[in-house]
Amino acid sequence: MDSNKETKFSIQYGPKDILDKKFKNKVRGYDPDEVDEFLDGIIRDYEAFTNEIDRLKEENAKLFSRVDELTKQLSVSKNVSAQTPQTNAAATNYDILKRLSNLERHVFGSKLSDSGSADTHDDNSHSDVDQY
Repeated sequence: MDSNKETKFSIQYGPKDILDKKFKNKVRGYDPDEVDEFLDGIIRDYEAFTNEIDRLKEENAKLFSRVDELTKQLSVSKNVSAQTPQTNAAATNYDILKRLSNLERHVFGSKLSDSGSADTHDDNSHSDVDQY
């Protein structure tokens, strides 16, 4: 649905037209007070409907604006996700573990090598420790 397209209603009488309308009196006509009272009720309803239409037009414009905004955000989000390379989670975890291992070796390497030279252990003695 296009936000710029408005449906035009063919309105013949406005509240003011109804209020200002004068009818001719006839000998066997309707009671003028009863007609006026009825027309006053119609005017109140007509004004209420006009106010509701105006309110709904404003709300509709706000909603169309919000839809446009969200559509633009979605488009930008899709472009960003399309440009971002999708990495394999297992490869990423492996890389993280490898970096952590290198960091531990760098930080604790001198302590491990010092204690390793004092103790004569072969490489198979650390089989209970996972090697990545």
